[in-house]
Amino acid sequence: MKFSIEKEKIVDELQHLQGIVEKRNTMPILANILVEVSEKEINLTGTDLEVGLKSHFPADIEQQGSITVSGKKLFEIVKSLKEKQKVEFKEGGDLLMEIKSGESEFKILCLPKEDFPQVPEPKFDKKINIPLNVFKEMTERVYFAIAQEQRYYLNGALMILKNNSIHMVSTDGHRLAYTAKNIDKMNIEQEIKVIISKKTLGELRKFDNEQLEFDLDENNLFFKVKNKTLISRIIEGKFPNYEAVIPKDNPNIFLVSRDEIIDAIKRVALLSTERSRGIKFFIEENQLRLFSSNPEIGEAKDKVYIDYSGQELEIGFNSQYLLDFLNTAKSDKIRFELKDENSAALVKPEVDDDIKYIYVLMPMKI
Repeated sequence: MKFSIEKEKIVDELQHLQGIVEKRNTMPILANILVEVSEKEINLTGTDLEVGLKSHFPADIEQQGSITVSGKKLFEIVKSLKEKQKVEFKEGGDLLMEIKSGESEFKILCLPKEDFPQVPEPKFDKKINIPLNVFKEMTERVYFAIAQEQRYYLNGALMILKNNSIHMVSTDGHRLAYTAKNIDKMNIEQEIKVIISKKTLGELRKFDNEQLEFDLDENNLFFKVKNKTLISRIIEGKFPNYEAVIPKDNPNIFLVSRDEIIDAIKRVALLSTERSRGIKFFIEENQLRLFSSNPEIGEAKDKVYIDYSGQELEIGFNSQYLLDFLNTAKSDKIRFELKDENSAALVKPEVDDDIKYIYVLMPMKI
């Protein structure tokens, strides 16, 4: 195996693989990436057995071959080299990779390619294309509400593809985020429902292109962006019935300036207890009073003006959960729909942009 390539053309490919390779080092081979040199191009593959990434790109190839090498060390070495210089990669004897650029020379110990796990090959015969900017925007709106717990089916977002529409939902049991968008010319013969892991969504957020091509088989999801293909194991399990969770008849409704309530929540939360992050809303005619207290520090109060003429309510919320939604909503004004102090609140932008967005938040006792 021997090839050469300009530093700038390979460092980006190695950068993307850093989020994929196994960090815990439970299996040494998973910290490595597979480098395959064919007649026409270089193929790089990394995997942690749950998520994999393949990329391919041209280079000046002298000799074909393949080897596995530490993904972290290879990236650190290439990144450290001088700009606008060619880098030569060569397989040495006794499982070594030799790297040369200018006066710099390195030799890295490698592992046999036979030990590298098989990564599924996609077909992309369904021809499902999603605008990448839309997918990333929708991911942003549900990403923060994905759980990290033993109920593995909550450790990802549910994606539903219907004919000419895409829906995404996430929940951690305390809150639920839902977003939807109509997409013309996305012909789906049969509805697709899959749970996409948080790590997969995190990697897809790093990509940049106009289109995201999607496919799946019985066990895996495939996402293709330009020369890169992300492979993700399907999360098995039944996602909760999110439609049953969304309140339908919350009669107490108020509108508030997004910027003003964000600032007020941030101020009042400074004196909330660190564990619960709880703040209390006192909702009165045309005003919202905010309150927090911490026996070890003190208490904080603030007030914002709202458009409201319903019954007076006292209700507590986790301040960070509120901010997570408010920081991703795009509307100047936010609509709160409440029933009572014990029932879930429905929060959404006053005016949806072309992507629908709603947030369901359980109250907390304070």
